[in-house]
Amino acid sequence: MKKAEKVRYVLGIHFGHDSSCSLVKDGKVIASVAEERFTQSKHYSLPPIRALSYCLKSAGITMKDVDLVVFPSIARLMELEVLLNLQKQPWVPKGDSGIAKDLSYYIRYFLIETIRLLRKKLVELPTYVKRYDASGKEVLHIEHHLAHAASCYYTSGFNEKALVITADGSGDGLSTTVWVGEKGRLSPLLKVGREGSLGAFYGTVTEALGWIVSDGEGKTMGLAPYGNTRKTRGKLNFICPHYEKGRLVKPYNWGWPAEWKDESADHWHFSAADRVKELAEKYGNENIAAEAQRLLERELLAFVKYWKDKTGLKRVAVSGGVFLNVKANQRILESKIFDEFFAFPDAGDSGVSAGAALYGYYLKNPGAKIERLTNTYWGPLYTNEEIEKVLKVRKLKYKRLPTRQIPKEAAKLLARGKIVGWFQGRMEAGPRALGSRSILMDPRKAENKDIINATVKYREAFRPFCPSILEEAAYEYFEDAEKAPFMIISFDVKKGYEKNIPAVTHVDGTARPQTVNKKQNPLYYGLIKEFGRITGVPVLLNTSFNIKGKPIVCSPEDAIKCFYDTGIEYMFLGNFVLRK
Repeated sequence: MKKAEKVRYVLGIHFGHDSSCSLVKDGKVIASVAEERFTQSKHYSLPPIRALSYCLKSAGITMKDVDLVVFPSIARLMELEVLLNLQKQPWVPKGDSGIAKDLSYYIRYFLIETIRLLRKKLVELPTYVKRYDASGKEVLHIEHHLAHAASCYYTSGFNEKALVITADGSGDGLSTTVWVGEKGRLSPLLKVGREGSLGAFYGTVTEALGWIVSDGEGKTMGLAPYGNTRKTRGKLNFICPHYEKGRLVKPYNWGWPAEWKDESADHWHFSAADRVKELAEKYGNENIAAEAQRLLERELLAFVKYWKDKTGLKRVAVSGGVFLNVKANQRILESKIFDEFFAFPDAGDSGVSAGAALYGYYLKNPGAKIERLTNTYWGPLYTNEEIEKVLKVRKLKYKRLPTRQIPKEAAKLLARGKIVGWFQGRMEAGPRALGSRSILMDPRKAENKDIINATVKYREAFRPFCPSILEEAAYEYFEDAEKAPFMIISFDVKKGYEKNIPAVTHVDGTARPQTVNKKQNPLYYGLIKEFGRITGVPVLLNTSFNIKGKPIVCSPEDAIKCFYDTGIEYMFLGNFVLRK
């Protein structure tokens, strides 16, 4: 295939922590899903065979129709090579301009390839696993952080020159990168190795507090406002990388973390977590969490500000797991150093397959317009016929409603204080429930937060819930509100309004909203609007349709299991209503 030849379908496949697959058509993501949704094993890290099948099937195509395959890793991936019949395919690295001359790239590839060879074993597919023949197609391997950068840049809507920043625990030996996006091309300004990882720092603290690395960081963030740093200030400096003038001046040698697999997911242990655990036992978990959050915000804000000042760019797009920290994102937005701030909603590793596919598309279609992302409803859709079949097989009692009646009936129940499961339309990609696979409740009563945590999610009492709010009402409830359709940034709740929505206002007076408009999700918008008409509060408590330690439900079967295994009282499953 000639480089100048334009392509239409690009497949991105990520194999590793949060394995996933994404399909881009004509520059837009049309399918993207993490393998964990199908296996219901959180952070599934084996080949995404079900996600791959879904992406092709949902578009009505086969592998023959795919123009380009892109992997978000510089390593060769044995299992995927076998699955796609690529064992004899030449390994083709691709990345930012000049990457082939970057010595560090080859050093990192050598180290990663050495580890791969040390664990090499015979990989062959069982006869019952479907093969996808991609032999003869152009296949690219790109850096993990280039995929992160592509995920946010090519969905930002920034057709003018923009700053692009990524930060996570580690990927292909890197933890932090800075780029300039211009005319559909990403050019690197800075690449920092694992020794500068703010993600590893925050993950180590998370592990010390008793939670899983690359999973429980949201718990650390949620716990932080309950503590203070009067006695812990400076206690975590020994493991926190420090940047000055946009450069790493105090690295930390993380070594190679110990690795453990549980339910097909990777778990990591950093030796420094043992020392942090001792500090937590001495000063209190909440106070250590508060100090970790303070340091993360300090380092990240100073780093971002330096590169803004150096480049003079007024727009920034960000991605990588560190930018799932909504409080840090809020600090960047509140600083008003940028005219526009965009965070890719699937900022963790499950989003790099989308970034890889987008990178491949824009590489082959130079000059293509960059569109602003409006939703992430890229997952499976189940028809009423499919849903009813599942209900009948299980001999469940249900009532069928016309579509126009669904928001009205659900809003009445929510206004009466009922807990409602909401399973509608295509599933969301990413870690947040955005009104397709949600558990809902009235936000006006503070005790509803405790009820959901204790009887539905089975999780820690301190953990907050998010508000879904009509887009036009957000400016009434939140300070300096902007359109925020992805729950990727928090805002301060306006004084006095926390009394209206106490169940979704965190202890520090903030909330992480999802703003909803009619075009984005008509049915969910109609539900919130009807609830607002009944109660005067156009806001719902929205949490993901799952229990602690499990992925968001994907199928009707998953939803039914969760419904009957929790305190959810009613479930709207397509056009069907179930009650206990």
